[in-house]
Formats: sequence, structure tokens, C-alpha cells
Amino acid sequence: MNTALTIAGSDSSGGAGIQADIKTMTAHHVYAMSAITALTAQNTTGVTGIMEVTPEFLGKQLDSIFTDIFPDAVKIGMVSSGGLIHVIAEKLKCYQAKNLVIDPVMVATSGSKLIADEAIEVLKTELLPLASLITPNIPESEVLAGMSIQSEEEMIKAAKIISDTYGCAVLCKGGHKVNDANDLLYHKGQYHWFEGKRIDNPNTHGTGCTLSSAIASNLAKGYSMEQSVWYAKNYISGALEAMLNLGKGSGPMDHGFAIEGEYNEEWLLRDKSSQSFAQEEN
Repeated sequence: MNTALTIAGSDSSGGAGIQADIKTMTAHHVYAMSAITALTAQNTTGVTGIMEVTPEFLGKQLDSIFTDIFPDAVKIGMVSSGGLIHVIAEKLKCYQAKNLVIDPVMVATSGSKLIADEAIEVLKTELLPLASLITPNIPESEVLAGMSIQSEEEMIKAAKIISDTYGCAVLCKGGHKVNDANDLLYHKGQYHWFEGKRIDNPNTHGTGCTLSSAIASNLAKGYSMEQSVWYAKNYISGALEAMLNLGKGSGPMDHGFAIEGEYNEEWLLRDKSSQSFAQEEN
């Protein structure tokens, strides 16, 4: 079985972060491992508390993973302090990790910064140069490229700047100021647009985490960069189209919308002994 590691924070409501990553990797039939950067108290209406792990403890988590079950791909999500970013970069270099997908969670859709300036600098100088793929949204692309993005042409220009700067592929995610859901992949000097479906679903909590984890899962299985992004976009569309509706705010997607297996209810009821037992229990 192929394996993948997520390095991110925990979401107690299960819609984003480590929990969304593990669900996504499992849905892709990839064995998921995790190194937790922070615990959060949150639900669909917001975050009420964050407790970071220490850099030393994060390093021990990563040592435990890489010295035993080596991941075929690594997804890195929100890391809010320079100390944690430094440890991640150090360990990834030490173990020569491959297929690194970095979701550089720096700026919210509203434009508000989510991590300190010093952490952004450590991210840019130590971690992003190790990436195979970076998946910034429009505000984050503006920070990384040092330019304003108001059009699809400027998305292409910014993606090229980021790719040339960090020597990796870039998936510039639309959906903010430029277009609805069209994403731009810039890879090896070529660009490709991935059109997003219009899905009338307000429950989009964790879409960024889920997309990057799906891409990492596909890379772990040996798909090309273009195939990995294409399959991941299809997965996101399916999870949104399932129309899961939980919570009082922007709820989570249905990460398991396509999971079928011998332990679902339909299969159990096909087996006579299981059916008899179920009837006795009822």
C-alpha cells in the first residue's frame, strides 16, 4: 500500500486539518500518517483556541515516522511559527522526503494574515524551496509573487514568478477575485487551467486541506503532477456534490462519498448470516 504523511494542525470538528487529510488519504486508498503541529478548539462557526506543540516534540513525531514507515508523499498544511517550520524543513532534508505538497496557509480569503511575518520569511526561505508543489490561493499568491492579481493573465504571471523563485510546480487556486473555481497549474514552464464545477453548496470547510491531501495521495500512487491535480479536483467536486449538511456554520464536505467496501450496510445485508443476526438484534 502507498503511504502519505500529513503535517498540520488538528481540527476538533473534523472538517479540516489533520482529520480532513486522513479522511482524504483513506478515501484514496493510501495509508495515512500524521505529525500534529497544533491542537485547535474549533467547529463550523470558528476557532476558539489553539495550542501549539513544541518544535522538539514535532521533531520527534517526524523522526518516528520517517525511521519506520517512510511516506511516498508529504502534505504540509498550516504551520504558524518559525520554529516549527524550521524543524519541518530540517527533517524533510535529513530524510530526503519526496513528493512534497505545501499548502502555504498564510492569508485568509478576507485578506487577514494568519501567521506572523517572521514565520512567513522562514516558510519562504527554508520550506518552500523543498516543495514539489505549492497550492496558494489568490491572496497567498500575491504575497509569494510580490504583485497584485486581478486577472487570469496576472495569475499566470504570478505562478511563473513563484515557480521560478522556488523551483517547483504551482497550483494557483482561483475562487477569490479572479474567477469562480478555476485553478492554474504552472509546471515545468507550461501552464494548464483546471475548470471547477459550479456547485451550489455553502459547506466548504476544509476544501484547501482536502485538495492538497488528495494531490499528495495521487502523487504517492505514482500519478503525474497533471493527473494528480485533475483527479484531486474531481474528488473535491464529488465531496461537495454529496451535499453533506452538518453544523451551524460553513460545514464540512463528505470525504467518504465514494467509499465502498465489505463493511458497509448494503454488503452486510447481502450476507445471509449477517442478515439473520441483524434481524435477531432488531
